[in-house]
Amino acid sequence: MRFEFTSEDERFRAELRALLAANLPAGWTGPPDEADDADWALSQRMRKAIAARGWLVMHWPAEYGGQDASPMRNIIFAEEMAHHRAPGNDRFGTRMIGPVLMRYGSDEQKRKYLPDIAAGGIQWCQGYSEPDAGSDLASLKTRAVLKGDRFVVNGAKIWTSLAHRADMMFMLVRTDPGAPKHRGISMLLADMNAPGVEVRPIINMSGSHSFNQVTFDDVEVPVENLVGDLNNGWRVGMSVLNYERSGVDYVGWGQRAWDELAQFCREESGPDGRPLSADPAVRRRMAELDAELEGARLLTYEVAWHQQKGEAPAEVASMSKLAGTVANRNVLDYGMRLLGMYGVLEQGSAHAKLQGRFFKMRMYYTSGEILAGTTEIQKNLIAWRGLELPRV
Repeated sequence: MRFEFTSEDERFRAELRALLAANLPAGWTGPPDEADDADWALSQRMRKAIAARGWLVMHWPAEYGGQDASPMRNIIFAEEMAHHRAPGNDRFGTRMIGPVLMRYGSDEQKRKYLPDIAAGGIQWCQGYSEPDAGSDLASLKTRAVLKGDRFVVNGAKIWTSLAHRADMMFMLVRTDPGAPKHRGISMLLADMNAPGVEVRPIINMSGSHSFNQVTFDDVEVPVENLVGDLNNGWRVGMSVLNYERSGVDYVGWGQRAWDELAQFCREESGPDGRPLSADPAVRRRMAELDAELEGARLLTYEVAWHQQKGEAPAEVASMSKLAGTVANRNVLDYGMRLLGMYGVLEQGSAHAKLQGRFFKMRMYYTSGEILAGTTEIQKNLIAWRGLELPRV
């Protein structure tokens, strides 16, 4: 299969690059984590600038504030944003909960939340993983008991990205503890400022704060904030993951890292005094990584192609997520190998290479093969749904 972009798509790419050049600081190399205090204000400004052009939700139907843009047009947007490490791309709202509300949400939920997401206003976070429920998400224990016109929620969520910035959380809770574990689960929309919600920061090993643990102590959620049918949240929740796994972000980040590493190899001398780029072994490995990134990129285009036909390609989305995260990790690993001991020096050191970015990115990216479903989970999904292999 050969993917080509239309002239209109390429014009959009050029316009997006111009907007990024006009709004990002000079010499911008991107933060390892856009939730950092120093870059959050920039993230908010960028989101508003993108939303003002109608690009934040261009892939949404026009009736919800979108432009009915093709999935391929949207993948250009995501790829360019990731390659520029540009903040402001609200993946939780625009790519995850927004499309789910269009499919499963009530008319009132659509009226209340979708316009605000499209305008770049409300910030969402995702409440899935728990201290004892990660890859086996269906074992979650956070409980929601219906009392009159409200659910009363008790429990905890963990690894909750941007919870300390979020206005709302879409979360999976157990509403029927007597049902089989994949049933009796519901999706709720919880106000992060409601009484009983506590956000506890988790500082990751790169020194960044994006993850959090969120506890719920008798938190009341109005019954109108139930998404879909009661006890049918597993189906709703898995559709969110398909949107999350189908992104090109992983490839965009990996390609930017590859570009920086290639420039480093052209400028840095090896033991023989020649540029590293003249070393046949370096050239061969860089070519292998470039091919790996291109293969992963084409998989993301295939996901968009299926979506453009109205299909929900769960197994292809898993393949895309797996290929992209592994390719990105391999680029960062090779970068750390080439940088050697200088690579572990952080920004501010006179001897730091590439401003210490690769070490930060590699530590932060340890989560890449875990979030949105681990590598092992993706392989199982590919085997079961794509290859129709038996479960043993």
